[in-house]
Amino acid sequence: MDKYILAIDQGTTGTTAMVFGGNGTSLSRINIEFKQYYPKPGWVEHDPEEIWRTVLESAEGAMASAGITPDRLAAIGITNQRETSVFWKKGTTAPLARAIVWQCRRSSEICTLMKEEGLEECFRKSTGLVLDPYFSGTKIKWMLDNDPVFSRLAHKGEVSFGTIDSWLLYRLTGGKVHATDFSNASRTLMYNINTLSWDDELLSNLGVPRSMLPDVFPSSGVFGYTDPGEFFGVSVPISGIAGDQQAALFGQACYRPGMTKSTNGTGSFVLMNTGDRAVYSDSGMLTTIAWGFEDRITYALEGSIFITGAAIQWLRDELRIINNASEAGTIAQSVESTGGVYFVPALTGLGAPYWDPYARGTIVGITRGTSRDHLIRAAVEAIAYQTRDVLDIMRSDSGIDISEIRADGGVSVMDFLLQFLSDLTGLELRRPAIAETTAMGAAFLAGLGIGFWDNLEEIESMWRCESHFTPVGSGAEMELKYAGWKKAVERALRWSNGV
Repeated sequence: MDKYILAIDQGTTGTTAMVFGGNGTSLSRINIEFKQYYPKPGWVEHDPEEIWRTVLESAEGAMASAGITPDRLAAIGITNQRETSVFWKKGTTAPLARAIVWQCRRSSEICTLMKEEGLEECFRKSTGLVLDPYFSGTKIKWMLDNDPVFSRLAHKGEVSFGTIDSWLLYRLTGGKVHATDFSNASRTLMYNINTLSWDDELLSNLGVPRSMLPDVFPSSGVFGYTDPGEFFGVSVPISGIAGDQQAALFGQACYRPGMTKSTNGTGSFVLMNTGDRAVYSDSGMLTTIAWGFEDRITYALEGSIFITGAAIQWLRDELRIINNASEAGTIAQSVESTGGVYFVPALTGLGAPYWDPYARGTIVGITRGTSRDHLIRAAVEAIAYQTRDVLDIMRSDSGIDISEIRADGGVSVMDFLLQFLSDLTGLELRRPAIAETTAMGAAFLAGLGIGFWDNLEEIESMWRCESHFTPVGSGAEMELKYAGWKKAVERALRWSNGV
């Protein structure tokens, strides 16, 4: 009887479950959205229990759609929104608060104070990250500083912390396993990516009790087994876990140094495989663990861009100048240019390479002739400009050449975007035949973890290119456009300085 891999992709706005067969093809895909909570400006929260329900519902739907029963699952892989932080009462499944989402900026002041204390370099050299509200560590510190009941429980050893993967693993195993993988641990500001351990100095700086933290294991291998009482009456190995962007790098078969992918969704995340070498950046790139596999650690450079596809959603939901996000690419192509308009979508501050949580969205170059179509095109072009910002630095800081970008994510369906990005960077762009590379990466890690697939070469042979984009047009013209973008960014950054 054929066996299958279930991939659970727990994202920022919804949970996707997919069933994969032995040849790497997808048999089904079910996505279930859940509510976003915005209790204060700049705050973003999720309900952990609602996320858990969407996992069960999407998994059940994906298996039904694929025409299989739970006993035909060989393994489960999990990939997740990474820095989002969940807290629950140790030994129970009771969340102590809503999850604090990676987009949440409530710990901005904590980051500013720690920078003023001269702590940023300490964090950077140990974690490869910058002091920013994006990461889990300052979210935990905010909870400890602002919730006396939470703080008391935490210091008594009665609180468990986890990124979303840890929460799901804990629930799936019926509370038996509190763990995470190297890739997710490396996004917390508490995990030393050189010693591969929770770092006592960093924990002390943040005031975080070690008792809260999960165990850390390689990304591929058996973490535990589903509790039949929690998961459709079956015990299935959970044998692959990786943060969503690292999973996408794995799913894109970027297994050699220099291979690079860009996932374009709510935000855009560019990752370059740097092999067994942790490349540190002085220019705003993050150094992160891509995955742990076969007793080896693979590292990556990352450019985390917070708002790309979300800017298109903003045009739809707040300005209401488009009906569907899918219209953006077609409308952008309907005009020859933006008419000199630039849109810097710093709607929640700016991520890489600027790392300014106080920057604000800026639209410059508006004239009497500016139309709705020009603004939409500017929003689409901003995705490409922000991507080039990080690619230029990656090549410079790593000394590694990039020959092509493998693009995935919902926004990458726009041919106009990928062609514009190719023209802007002078690089080839390849879009895979299976767009859900994040879920595919989780499935591949899970399958390799139990011997469902034998090695990376077998996985690599399954990757297929659906569309290929090469540079056309005038490079000089694109450089002039990019220079205009850099001036627009300067305006957005001035806001945080009160100018």
